[in-house]
Amino acid sequence: MSSTRRRLIDWVPEGARLGSDVIFDRFTRYCTDAGLELYPAQEEALLECFTNHHVVLNTPTGSGKSLVALGLHFKALCEGRRSFYTAPIKALVSEKFFALCETLGPENVGMLTGDASINWAAPVVCCTAEVLANMALRQGDATDAPYVAMDEFHYFADRDRGWAWQVPLLTLRKTRFLLMSATLGNTAPIEEKLARLTDRRVAHVFSDERPVPLDFSYRETPIVETVETLLASGRGPIYIVHFTQREAAEQAQGLTGAQITDRDEKRALAAAMEGFRFDSPYGKDVQRFLRFGVGIHHAGLLPKYRLLVEQLAQKGLLKVICGTDTLGVGVNIPIRTVLFTKLSKFDGEKVGILSVREFKQIAGRAGRRGFDTAGSIVCQAPEHVIENQRAATRAAEKGKSKKPEKKAPPRGFVGWTRETFEQLIERPPEMLRSQFALSHGTLVALLQRGADQALRGSGYRELVALIDDSFETPVRKRRLRREAAVLFRSLRRAGIVRVEKVAGAGGSTARVDANLQRDFGLHHTLSLYLVDAVTALDPGSPDYALDVISVAEAILENPRALLEAQLRVRKDELIAQWKAEGVPFEERIARLETVSWDKPIAPFLYATFDLFCEHHPWVGGDSIRPKSIARELWEGFLSFEDYVRRYGIARLEGVLLRYLSQLHSTLARNLPESARNDEVIEVIAYLRAMLARVDSSLVEEWESLVDPGREPAPSKAEALPERAPRRLDRKSFEARIRAEMHQLLRALSHGDFEAAAASIANTDWDAETIERELAPLFEGGRAPRADPDARKAHWTRIEEREPLRFDVVQTLIDAEGEGDAQIEAEVVLESTRLPAGPMLRVVGLQR
Repeated sequence: MSSTRRRLIDWVPEGARLGSDVIFDRFTRYCTDAGLELYPAQEEALLECFTNHHVVLNTPTGSGKSLVALGLHFKALCEGRRSFYTAPIKALVSEKFFALCETLGPENVGMLTGDASINWAAPVVCCTAEVLANMALRQGDATDAPYVAMDEFHYFADRDRGWAWQVPLLTLRKTRFLLMSATLGNTAPIEEKLARLTDRRVAHVFSDERPVPLDFSYRETPIVETVETLLASGRGPIYIVHFTQREAAEQAQGLTGAQITDRDEKRALAAAMEGFRFDSPYGKDVQRFLRFGVGIHHAGLLPKYRLLVEQLAQKGLLKVICGTDTLGVGVNIPIRTVLFTKLSKFDGEKVGILSVREFKQIAGRAGRRGFDTAGSIVCQAPEHVIENQRAATRAAEKGKSKKPEKKAPPRGFVGWTRETFEQLIERPPEMLRSQFALSHGTLVALLQRGADQALRGSGYRELVALIDDSFETPVRKRRLRREAAVLFRSLRRAGIVRVEKVAGAGGSTARVDANLQRDFGLHHTLSLYLVDAVTALDPGSPDYALDVISVAEAILENPRALLEAQLRVRKDELIAQWKAEGVPFEERIARLETVSWDKPIAPFLYATFDLFCEHHPWVGGDSIRPKSIARELWEGFLSFEDYVRRYGIARLEGVLLRYLSQLHSTLARNLPESARNDEVIEVIAYLRAMLARVDSSLVEEWESLVDPGREPAPSKAEALPERAPRRLDRKSFEARIRAEMHQLLRALSHGDFEAAAASIANTDWDAETIERELAPLFEGGRAPRADPDARKAHWTRIEEREPLRFDVVQTLIDAEGEGDAQIEAEVVLESTRLPAGPMLRVVGLQR
């Protein structure tokens, strides 16, 4: 951007309220100033938006739908109103968040993803679809969302998440919607219902004209040869589509020997990555791939690695990216060619050919407007077909009359041909089908709305109205009404909902129990069971906190890849043990059939769940899933890296991080206050400190936008800032300080000064400084203890020196249990909102 070019926010008037015509004129002048020429479909959609109509925008990927959404946000800002942008995945939400920060100013843009919050009160909010749906359920028409741009609206038909795209349409009657996707299909029924519900015209804007045309080819050469040929013909960067994370990682490894980058390009990559911390177990592999010009991108990676790949790609430094199909959901990575390794995938139940919508959504990423004159879609023939053709060709060249034996396809293989590829190209996307669903969380949100508005019976009435207004068939609506009644009765039996008489008005109203903490949220189908089960535990038991973890873990989905890794290690250990004991081979194999991953307190969990089901029939097919991931971490005081190395799950670091984040959220938000003793609070603090240290990518990029002169601190981990409470929760605050101090102790006990530097807030203390300043602790070959005795709460003294300033003294105990040294630290807060990253600033060592 030139120094004279104005940002869009500079076109927003101060104080004055402008009419739609003037706002539209200002926006088009901004586009001209920015060198953006509006396509006919863009101009039509913008005019409809500025006329206060709903707009369904169905144009190809790369045709400028984001510019139309930007126009909607601009209109809202000029009118002094709020606007929302929603997307299906956090990666797309964060990508849009940072883009809008640059255009509208970081002070005007916020982000909400359910477990992360940045500048949440901003006039422009980027969020996941579920966040807006839950706001709409709880607040209804009182939701401050005059304008909503819904990206990737084809998720309306998603089996598991489609409800979140439907709820705002049903409940936000005053909102003007912009519904966008490249693969909508026939949306006439949705448009008719939306117009009827809101009494507002719905404009359908369609175009199949791509700014960058696509060419298509089917390849029967080995994939490395295909990649090298495409790069040699100037068709990079290439995004190679895989449908499992393992295949993406293996392909990235396989391409490190291909001709992808030259010496100068490798030097440029090394310079761009200088200072970046590849400090997790899988980090070195990611770094090696990147040095060869090969990126990797999938949900199993830590977010900071995915963000780095996106940044390098945007700078034009990556020629190949090996990823999963998640990149097809709007993440803005510049791609010239999309290379499909397969046209079939496992959908959770069976392997099948891609739908037309799935294929076109991924293929649409090819071709960069302003960079490419064409984009390419390339499909590989099945690997065994390519090998068989090569073998037949070699045999013919050698004059052999006998045909070589054909390689069979892998087990469970669903094949495709050139004709399959052509059909996916030519057919239109399938029609969007409603996937409206109810949960107890839906009902609680509506009942809370009724309590807030003090409307007689409003909560349950709103639920019935929501079902009646939905896009479902009459038969499905009757079934949903029956489900709603069962849900309501189960919530009453659980004590979460009470029916009260309305004084002076007659009748009654349903209210959510006021004794539940303000931020109590039922985010999982089995959250009711969590509330019931923890009350059956013995708070006086020494294992109480561990058992609370086990109950919480049991209501989370099984991270299958992590549990299979646990099982693999456990079987290896048992086989070694049985061999040493002389157990015969056949008996060892028979015993292995009964081995599973660790399931602490499983009898208690199954018994209490059976009892729970008797009174809560709505849980239906759901079942608890006993496991021990966080429990093992806490019990062994393991670090994130310890766990990854123990189970060989380096490629799944992102899966572990996401699971621990879900568990932390469950404990912090769903566990009743009455179930939290001091050790449970320590567990929550331990998990939070671990999550904050492992990955900090999002908040650091946001802070660099707010303060461009701020130097990033790649060695310091911060997570996303939280909303400021009215007052400081001293118990949780002190637990978090102890958790951070214990992380420091653990790192020091292992002589890991890099990890120690990452666990404190001192930006000027690197690993060498810590080793030098704390050298006396290691005299005579000693090291600080970090065992359970050394981590007892009384060894950490916290005193408030003045408001929001605290002195922290950690006594270090020797082998005899005597305190022979102290680490002195301080915590300085700017407000009652705790910083997202480490709070401790080490001052020095006292002996």
